[in-house]
Amino acid sequence: MMSARATTTRRGFLRGAAAAAAAPLFVRSSAFGANDKLTMGCIGMGGQGSGDMGGFMHFSDLRVLAVCDVRKANRERAKASVDKRYNNQDCQAYGDFRDIVHRPDIDTILIGTPDHWHAIISCEAMKNGKDVYCEKPETLTVREGRIMTNVARRYGRIFSGGSQRVWGDYNWFHRMVRGGAIGEVKEAWVDCWGPSTDCPLPGQPVPPDIDWEMWLGPAPWAPYNPGRLGFRPWRDYSGGGMTDWGAHNFGGALFTMNLHRTGPVEVIPPGVNGETLLTFVFANGVRMHHKGGWGGNLSFRGTEGEIPARAGGKAARKEAPNVYIPNYKGHGGIFGDFLHCVKTRELPFRDIEVAHRTTTVCHLGNIAYWLGRAFKWDPDKEEIIGDPEVARWLDRPKREPWSL
Repeated sequence: MMSARATTTRRGFLRGAAAAAAAPLFVRSSAFGANDKLTMGCIGMGGQGSGDMGGFMHFSDLRVLAVCDVRKANRERAKASVDKRYNNQDCQAYGDFRDIVHRPDIDTILIGTPDHWHAIISCEAMKNGKDVYCEKPETLTVREGRIMTNVARRYGRIFSGGSQRVWGDYNWFHRMVRGGAIGEVKEAWVDCWGPSTDCPLPGQPVPPDIDWEMWLGPAPWAPYNPGRLGFRPWRDYSGGGMTDWGAHNFGGALFTMNLHRTGPVEVIPPGVNGETLLTFVFANGVRMHHKGGWGGNLSFRGTEGEIPARAGGKAARKEAPNVYIPNYKGHGGIFGDFLHCVKTRELPFRDIEVAHRTTTVCHLGNIAYWLGRAFKWDPDKEEIIGDPEVARWLDRPKREPWSL
């Protein structure tokens, strides 16, 4: 049913590649549509996607033109929201994301689908000249993240990941640690839920208002069950809490320690090599643990103190220093940062390279949990060292006809 449209045609791909190769890495304001407004298409209009769309529609220099969801109720609700915002009936509603990413009048794409769709939709959008804002976690596998980063660079596209909490929730930690309040950071603890698992739910009849084949897309075929739509716990569609809130919380910890553009050199699950917690070891000796902290989502220990302070612990030597740490550009938080960078062609705060590095840490943690074994990681080559069985988990096959 899908094979005729499942991937970009060869002619369409070559046309997009030629255009990308010839295009400068800046965008004229005239490319943004009438009245110099950016235009956006929104894909995946469930809870988070529709919420993000509502946030973007508050910007006067952006206009949403189209929405997409495989569930009829979701796309009709999203269309009604857009039409109400602009006081017209112009928003187009689709059930297939390709109808949006192939539209020449759309500049930017918002992706709020389940995780297993992020890479394919993002790459198809970027190859068709779109800039992308993609909800976290941006990837289902490590290899997807590197492909997405490479596509963004090859086609000169802006790609912002969707973790607003990395800066919004944790900038106090950033200022404390980067400002030297605990001396040299040595250890961190990050709290979030654990990995996803296989889905045991039995099949049920498919409701008439959902395209179940399209919902599954590149994931292994499985019978419909409404519990699968809450995709987060299931390994075929997501990395669970490790990649969901982990994208926020591990992202916050990595940025705090200025390790957000690299990765660990060793990953050790609990019960192995004397570790009681999942532990990431970095080349500079820093150790980062999953859970076990005392400060809520994040805790840090340095040579001169701990944050947050705890009874019996060594308190940080001063309050948060007034130091500048690069964060959002433009105005309006992470959404405004993305729109500003679309216009200026600067890299956004959650550039795909940074987002990929964070989700890689989460994926590596999941692999350690799933297999119950420690392994070495080369963060430069992005390779497992000396363990082919572990290395197999860096990617997964995609169900035909979908591919990257």
